[in-house]
Amino acid sequence: MNKPDPRAESGFSYSRAFFEDLVDTALAHAKKLGATDAGAEASEGCGLSVSVRKGELENVERNRDKSLGVTVYVGNRRGNASTSDFSRAAIEQTVQAAFDIARFTAEDPVAGLPDEQDIVSPSAARKNLDLFHPWTINSAQAAELARATEAAALQTDRRITNSEGASVSAQQSHFFSAHTHGFRGGYASSRHSVSVSPIAGKGDDMQRDYWYSSQRHPDDLASPQAIGRYAAERALSRLKARKISTREVPVLFESPLAAGLLGALVQALSGGALYRKSSFLLDSLGKPVLPKHIDILEDPFVLRGKGSSPFDEEGVRVKARSVVEAGRVQGYFLSSYSARKLGMKTTGNAGGSHNLTLTSRLTQAGDNLDAMLEKLGTGLFVTELMGQGVNYVTGDYSRGASGFWVEKGRIAYPVHEITIAGNMRDMLKGIQAVGADAYNYGAKTVGSILLSKMKVAGS
Repeated sequence: MNKPDPRAESGFSYSRAFFEDLVDTALAHAKKLGATDAGAEASEGCGLSVSVRKGELENVERNRDKSLGVTVYVGNRRGNASTSDFSRAAIEQTVQAAFDIARFTAEDPVAGLPDEQDIVSPSAARKNLDLFHPWTINSAQAAELARATEAAALQTDRRITNSEGASVSAQQSHFFSAHTHGFRGGYASSRHSVSVSPIAGKGDDMQRDYWYSSQRHPDDLASPQAIGRYAAERALSRLKARKISTREVPVLFESPLAAGLLGALVQALSGGALYRKSSFLLDSLGKPVLPKHIDILEDPFVLRGKGSSPFDEEGVRVKARSVVEAGRVQGYFLSSYSARKLGMKTTGNAGGSHNLTLTSRLTQAGDNLDAMLEKLGTGLFVTELMGQGVNYVTGDYSRGASGFWVEKGRIAYPVHEITIAGNMRDMLKGIQAVGADAYNYGAKTVGSILLSKMKVAGS
């Protein structure tokens, strides 16, 4: 095998050629042992994380990890094993372990690599989506950036009295993967972030909030001044929060939280939940689950997108598609395995969704947050959720929440210590409007979402 090249791609200890050699060695040994099929992936990640609090350095962490994962098939039996030792002896031992596991695992009639006709073409696998932008920042520079972000928050208003700290993270990774059905591919990617969490008020009236910026390219990050100031303004707006009585009212989800509603929909439409019958949206293909004005698109090819990839985790080709059109489900999120369990075809979603965007045909360019509050009228504007209260089998939804009580389209006062509840089926069908204040949260982009009604449990 090729030797590690410390001058490989920026900041990495291993080159693409080294990883290819590593994977080919593993696949060859699997075949030598008598495997029907096999797949392997070599990967490396490294980065820097720095945090400060009240101007003082709190933590500097450098991470570097590497791994070789091997999957071996003996007929319809599957075995997996991994190692962080890249020596030839360790590779052979890992392949042997995966092979032994496969030999003694129960047969699964749908287990296997993706069908060859579904594999991404070599040219498409090399599609450049502009995902790799290493950040050559050292620990001192990262600490200074974190201090500047925290200082911007603390200087916003004298009522910002404390801080839970600010942090800066610069991460990058690369991988190469191949299997015996003809797939070969891999790429490098990066993800960087800056965040801060200020505290407003004193005594019995103290409130905390936070804000952050996360991007593939460090030049795309928001300024420390903007992040700090906005986080402080969010904390200040929550001072003198009240409890409210139990009632049923319209609810407006702030755009970052609206992405969570989209995430719940993705989970319910995912192959694993569907074939296990643990989804409240069973047999929903072609059926209306959202209002007619709602569309959801998936696009794996967004340049610098956080959910972008030229292929899925199995090496299956991906494509831009309509997931929901005029409220009707057009497709699920399926891997090869879950597709076979359902008697369907893979959608190229092994590993998750790719850059989803939820839009409403009713949304106007001027539908900013103020306009959405006017549409809410009198009701609850939710800006924070607590807990994980979603039952994906029944669709029942219950989360701790805080935010603002809105009267006649204007924020009246902040509220806290409440619970909002409903059922996801009703919530999804009850989407009245989607704001033009689109926010990207990971692989999902959506504006604020107005629901017709939810139960609010208070005092």
